[in-house]
Amino acid sequence: MTPEEFISTWKDNKLTERGGAQAHFDDLCDLLGVDKPRDPDTYCFERGAKKSDGGDGWADVWKRGYFGWENKKPGRDLDAALKQLTDYSLHLENPPLLVVSDRERIIIHTAFTGYPDEPREIHIEELVRPEKREILRWVFTDPQKLRPEKSTAAITAEAAGHFAELAKAMRDRGIDSQIVAHFLVQCLFCMFAEDETLLPNRVFANILNNAGGDVDKAGNRIGKLFTAMQKKTGGEYGDHDIAWFNGGLFKTIEVPPLIVTDLAALNAAAGNMDWRSIDPTIFGTLFERGLDPAARAPLGAHYTDTGTISKLIHPLITEPLLAEWQLVKAFIVLGRGKAKRTKEYKKARSAYQGFLQRLNHFRVLDPACGSGNFLYLSLIALRNLEKHVYIEAQELGLEPELLMQTGPHNIFGIEINEYAAELARVTVWIGDIQWCRRNGWEVARNPILRSLEGIEHRDALLNADGSEAEWPQVDVIVGNPPFLGDKMMRGELGDTYVEAVRKCYKGRVPGGADLVTYWFEKARAQIEEGLTEAAGLVATNSIRQKRNRTVLERIRMSTSIFEAWSDEDWVNEGAAVRVSLVCFGRANRTRLDGNPVAVIHADLTGSTQTDEILDLTEAQPLIANKGRSFFGICLAGPFKVDTATALEWLKDSGNPNGRPNSDVVRPIYNGSDITRRWAGNWVVDFAAMELADAADYIAPFAYVEAKVKPIRVNNNRKARAEKWWQHGEKRPAMRTSLSGLTYFIATPETAKHRFFIKFPVAVAPEHSLIVIPRQDDVTFGILSSRIHCVWALAKGGRMGFGNDPRYNASLTFETFPFPLGFDLEAKNGQYGVAFIDIAEAAAELDVWRGKWLNPEGWLDWESTPEEQKAGFPPRPIPKAEYATAWKKRTLTNLYNEMPSGLKLRQEKIDRAVAAAYGWTDYNAEMSDEEILRRLLALNRDRAAE
Repeated sequence: MTPEEFISTWKDNKLTERGGAQAHFDDLCDLLGVDKPRDPDTYCFERGAKKSDGGDGWADVWKRGYFGWENKKPGRDLDAALKQLTDYSLHLENPPLLVVSDRERIIIHTAFTGYPDEPREIHIEELVRPEKREILRWVFTDPQKLRPEKSTAAITAEAAGHFAELAKAMRDRGIDSQIVAHFLVQCLFCMFAEDETLLPNRVFANILNNAGGDVDKAGNRIGKLFTAMQKKTGGEYGDHDIAWFNGGLFKTIEVPPLIVTDLAALNAAAGNMDWRSIDPTIFGTLFERGLDPAARAPLGAHYTDTGTISKLIHPLITEPLLAEWQLVKAFIVLGRGKAKRTKEYKKARSAYQGFLQRLNHFRVLDPACGSGNFLYLSLIALRNLEKHVYIEAQELGLEPELLMQTGPHNIFGIEINEYAAELARVTVWIGDIQWCRRNGWEVARNPILRSLEGIEHRDALLNADGSEAEWPQVDVIVGNPPFLGDKMMRGELGDTYVEAVRKCYKGRVPGGADLVTYWFEKARAQIEEGLTEAAGLVATNSIRQKRNRTVLERIRMSTSIFEAWSDEDWVNEGAAVRVSLVCFGRANRTRLDGNPVAVIHADLTGSTQTDEILDLTEAQPLIANKGRSFFGICLAGPFKVDTATALEWLKDSGNPNGRPNSDVVRPIYNGSDITRRWAGNWVVDFAAMELADAADYIAPFAYVEAKVKPIRVNNNRKARAEKWWQHGEKRPAMRTSLSGLTYFIATPETAKHRFFIKFPVAVAPEHSLIVIPRQDDVTFGILSSRIHCVWALAKGGRMGFGNDPRYNASLTFETFPFPLGFDLEAKNGQYGVAFIDIAEAAAELDVWRGKWLNPEGWLDWESTPEEQKAGFPPRPIPKAEYATAWKKRTLTNLYNEMPSGLKLRQEKIDRAVAAAYGWTDYNAEMSDEEILRRLLALNRDRAAE
């Protein structure tokens, strides 16, 4: 079929909508040279079953992965046709294109995830043009060619960048930053409003254009427009009627003094981009960083995806409300009548309207709302749920409601930063308007911006007088409270505030806990007092550790944790971190990391059996283990030097005390030196020496005086400032325990794999090492066994963005029940025959690992006379031909590869240790959960002794 024939056939065609739809589409396929819809599974007419009220199904034409297509009779409302497609886009598997046609117009709407809708309209007369036919052909053959060039995220970032530059320029001229921010937020909303046709005829852009370089004229006109938008009855600007916007955004009007470059920047922003396309999920954060001079995170940072946030919003909002709707729906199905005037129909409709009222009154609070991301996503979840209910109610034959019941009134927030609080309101307003436009619902009127007084600018924890702040009564609490650890709180918030918070919440939140834990405790109290049903909050994954976990233990005492994601990727102010997502309160199901469990414990582990709950938080420190493991020394200053410097000092014999510098200079190892290779660092260590004694070691002391003293004398810890030549934490108990030993056992606090090594006692262990002052192979074997490592992983948890297992001296070592008969007092390991197999297997493993790490013939071993005399281990120097290969021979790589030689020796240790416990049924297939169950039982028995 030629274009002329097609136009002749279908222009002014009088066929009915139903009579002409399929014939028109078939002719269009002939015109374009594409296949016709004939496959019900992938490409067909009338996709979807008819509704119970006799209405149309989901789409007139559907092609999987390409489009949904709705046909209407010429002159009909194509916006209504688009609404039908958007209503049923989920049923249509979310096609990237939504096409509506009245046979004389075809409008192609783009629906690519993360991209704006850029409609293309083609009139029937234009089909004579090859480029128009090619666009239509792409709908059938290659939808990606119609995807917009810029994503909504890219558009938002670009807009934020322009506004950031303008805001900085205005602040640099001495204009108050809050006045600048408020004015620019008003301007950007006007740009959005006119692109959404809520302001008529591009009135704001025309003000900027028509003012030319007259900044006073432009400022006056902008002020008049803002005033018109503020008026309750609607205002006027020139020949234009201006709708009532209100909502608080235009309550205060203060146009700052403008200059020509300000007008040019605003004009460019208004004219060069489509403000309908900004992305609310990142809008507030980006603009806060641009408008707030105190914002630390840079523009262009990454953001946590909405899929991760939905792991809180879905179980808190969508899932429980959807379950309620299913009950209402079942009642409607059982009791409905076909005629609209029957009692059954009235009862069904009443149930439907009752559920809509439930949605209308549902309240969500984010008590640390920032610039509104969680609030926006919560609102969209409510809107989407109501849309779902609206569609299903129609399918059940109920007359649909014309007005939506959800909206910005459902949303409450608390935010201490004034910039962020204002942007949170704008984020919600813009996001809600976008949702209504995208889904074919009328935008709110009179006012367009519904009040968001529920988003408050205040402190969520304290009142001005130091008393506890109150939170409003809501249905659920959701949010991402600030991630500030104990050490950072004072620097960020100040000593006065930190002390006031800790005083106010004393007995409820432990001293030294992270800031985020206060939000958990307040949410728990709201649930306990009946002021909310449930809460879902984000915390760094350290919430599972002993210091912070108290708040989760309190939660479990008064309610339950019903949904948790124990360890997730997150982005905080542009930095990657690991977080835990925790939902608690009243719910009918329990899931951990997406899987059903019987219970979730305070350390965010779970049990699958209700009859024998495995709660490792019940494990108690054992008296026999107390004081048998230590953190390494904490330097708190630049005490380290390189090997060359250290060796020079070791040669020096000119100290007035007649002592060698090897007394106070020795090699130092941290966790990375164990998992990879030693970095060659040495440390100056005056232990607990007084100043005069330390000064007699001339060269090391001069170094510390020059490098460490200027830093330490200003330390906020008095002891560190006064004793600036000593390490921050000297670990005297550890030093005493190491006395008389040749070696000690150590493991990195944080590492991908849990392994233990022997170290010469002359070597200094840094803070990131856990030190066990033992040198026997029995201890080494038990700690290296799978039985101990399973306990260590479960009790220590994980740490950092790398999600690496963490070994905790108090939680992991002190709670671990060693086999009966193992004596922690005996440093040299004098044990009975039951432990001989452990010692032999451990020694074999140690020797084998050493040969793998440092193969014979690959290295030269260097050691000066001074090092030998001091007992320092020789330093390995790889031969040139083996240097590259040797660098890869690290413990991390060894355990990554887990060669058969290592695996067999590890299993030998495991069997020997299991035998020492008397576990005759042990084998490699025994589950970790069973091992933990047995160890926990032993811990309980011994703690009770």
